[in-house]
Amino acid sequence: MPKSLPILPEIVRRQSEISFSPIPINQYQRTFSDEVSRFTPLELVGIYHDMFLIRAFETMLSEIKLNGGYRGIEYNHRGPAHLSIGQEAMAVGQAFHLGVDDFIFGSHRSHGEILAKGLSAIRKLDADPLNEIMAEYLDGDISNALTKTKGRIGANEEVQLNAGFELPIKSQGVDFLVYGALAEIFGKITGFNRGMGGSMHAFFTPFGIYPNNAIVGGSADLATGAALFKRVNRKSGIVIANIGDASASCGPVWEALCFASMDQFTTLWDEAHQGGLPVLFNFVNNFYGMGGQPVGETGGFQTLARIGAGLNHEQLHAERIDGLNPFAVIDASKRKKEALLDGKGPALLDTITYRISGHSPSDASSYREKSEIEAWQKQDSLLTMRRNLLDFGIANGSELENLERVINLRLLECFKTALELESSPRANLHEVGNLLERTMFSNQKVESFDHSRLPELIQSPNENSRVKQLASKSRSGVDLNGLILPKSKCIGIRDALFEAILHRFTLDSTLIAYGEENRDWGGAFAVYRGLTELLPYHRLFNSPIAEAAIVGTAVGYAISGGRALVELMYCDFLGRAGDEVFNQLAKWQSMSGGTLRMPVVVRVSVGSKYGAQHSQDWTALCAHIPGLKVVFPATPYDAKGLMNSALSGTD
Repeated sequence: MPKSLPILPEIVRRQSEISFSPIPINQYQRTFSDEVSRFTPLELVGIYHDMFLIRAFETMLSEIKLNGGYRGIEYNHRGPAHLSIGQEAMAVGQAFHLGVDDFIFGSHRSHGEILAKGLSAIRKLDADPLNEIMAEYLDGDISNALTKTKGRIGANEEVQLNAGFELPIKSQGVDFLVYGALAEIFGKITGFNRGMGGSMHAFFTPFGIYPNNAIVGGSADLATGAALFKRVNRKSGIVIANIGDASASCGPVWEALCFASMDQFTTLWDEAHQGGLPVLFNFVNNFYGMGGQPVGETGGFQTLARIGAGLNHEQLHAERIDGLNPFAVIDASKRKKEALLDGKGPALLDTITYRISGHSPSDASSYREKSEIEAWQKQDSLLTMRRNLLDFGIANGSELENLERVINLRLLECFKTALELESSPRANLHEVGNLLERTMFSNQKVESFDHSRLPELIQSPNENSRVKQLASKSRSGVDLNGLILPKSKCIGIRDALFEAILHRFTLDSTLIAYGEENRDWGGAFAVYRGLTELLPYHRLFNSPIAEAAIVGTAVGYAISGGRALVELMYCDFLGRAGDEVFNQLAKWQSMSGGTLRMPVVVRVSVGSKYGAQHSQDWTALCAHIPGLKVVFPATPYDAKGLMNSALSGTD
């Protein structure tokens, strides 16, 4: 509530109307003949290679789930496997122009996005950094498992094309990607996340692949927090939230959209940090939310891109694109990336596609007609791409068959390796000191997550009026004669918290604080009073009243490399952030196999006798959630020490 933004009646009571700009729908018009002149043969075959690899990978998982094995090798996979068969063009087109510094977050159906982004990263990385990643990640366990594989294909199996060049797919890198993802899905300790994430949560941050979320729409606010990290800390790249069309009805998704659209990013923040958040909300629109249909049944927007019009005057640059055409996706993703890097975010894409497979392999598609699936199969983007490559002489049939053979060999060998208990063991989660225990908390102390720059302040702490005021207050609570002093003359809990928070702000340049009424007003019970004069906007700001987004963005900010202190005012409001506290904040360290840290402090107040819905103490509830550290100071001394400890920790 900044005084610099007065609300004037003569303006807000003025008669006017709101107009909306047209929202583009499937406007990409280029034919494949046009694409041949815009893309090299190497790029065109590479697009098909990636699409085919994803399709083959997903088909393998489907066969394993439905038939209990693959290529005659039995395997009973008891975990989930939500497939994206039919959606390959969307994943590959999106990844085409993304760099390693660009992050993607996904859903429970994101195997294709993992593979597409990973293949894109492998192509863009030079050999030395790629080899370093593979050699060092998880102490080299993934690479070591692959070296034990007998009969695996190697660099000699590159695909020869009639144009006289090879398709440089860096075999070792692709093996690493495919095996790491497959081992993770199978719950093996050599998976990307030590098998602790599994099918719905697999990710690999060295390639810019960030957590995939089993909670519908769960990636929206995490991706927004990652984009906030990039904006605050001036890091390169954009962030994409790949979420389903049905998630458009989820409260946390709307909260993330509102958070990302805040005016202050372009109006109140200083010039060096000003600009819309670099986040793209990509709604992967396959027209089903499990078995419900958002269009015609469970929603009312008809065309999902419409919702962008309600969020800011730029309508989130919303448009609908044809996700069955990889070139339409490449074009749109490139345009959105350029806009986001230019500070014009956030953006929204309604990317239509179709999952030919069901919601999961156990889904018999009782909610849709066979004729509908068959109609979409006739539009299969993989078959269309293959036919175009042949018709335009980019490759001949034997060359594409060889490419497909190499991919299928790679999948088979990675599958065999992932089954071998010697090279790909499961984690023992029953012994004392097991993997789950070791990764639930990181238990580290980090003074600053970025020592390369000094923390940004707009005032010296010694000049701060509150600091000067507190210097005259008693820290013992008694006078020289041992008599108890009035509270007004003593350091109280709010003062102790202020001092600890101020101290950490002078040490950690990545630390930010935000939430409900933090800036100007000073937060609930005036804990933040005095910080407005000390901290620039990008380090202390007010958020929407959106508790899910407040906590969820803090999660995304932290796993991207920063530290966040967020404020929910009263403990009662934790219910509005239930998923973000209990499923996101608490679990990602363990679900990552210990590769992520979660330096987030969520501050609430309890028991102030301020009405039935503003006074509850849910400490016991939170203390029963694995992955959370709950502290409850009873004195100013406790408060200062515990806050200082929390803001230097990594949990």
